[in-house]
Amino acid sequence: MRQYIDEASRVTSNKGTDMADLDVGDVAPQFDLPRDSGGSLSLASLLGRPVVLYFYPQDDTTGCTNEAIGFSQLKPEFEKLGAMVIGLSPDSVRKHDKFKSKYDLTVDLVADEERKVIEAYHLWVEKKLYGRRYMGVERATFLIGSDGRIARIWRNVRVKGHAEAVLEAVRAL
Repeated sequence: MRQYIDEASRVTSNKGTDMADLDVGDVAPQFDLPRDSGGSLSLASLLGRPVVLYFYPQDDTTGCTNEAIGFSQLKPEFEKLGAMVIGLSPDSVRKHDKFKSKYDLTVDLVADEERKVIEAYHLWVEKKLYGRRYMGVERATFLIGSDGRIARIWRNVRVKGHAEAVLEAVRAL
């Protein structure tokens, strides 16, 4: 089996201890979360089609907005391939609705306010900004195959060109 793991897919703590338990080929952790515009969205309901699950720190920040716009612009291409794109953050559904409306976003957004899914994917991590340490969501994307297994992982994502790279990976499935 060909493995597609970006070099940065292994996450370590500041002490060098490997923290990345999820790997290509693993069954993706399940979720059933509230979604924008009401209702809920579960990974189990999408079995049989590829899913792009991207995690981002916060609605309406520069990087997160650019990432959401990038995925929204390419949503028709993902749909032609049968793939669904889902953005996940700890923001509320209400914030997601405002975010989508403000930027005319078309991707589905789910709210993980309790961070249970974020933690299941090992993305609640220590961050450092201007010398200050704090806990936050690592920007990452998981491509989940139609069989429910992780097909590719991108960690510590740089937004520019990311949506395009994910689309190419979906095409390669």
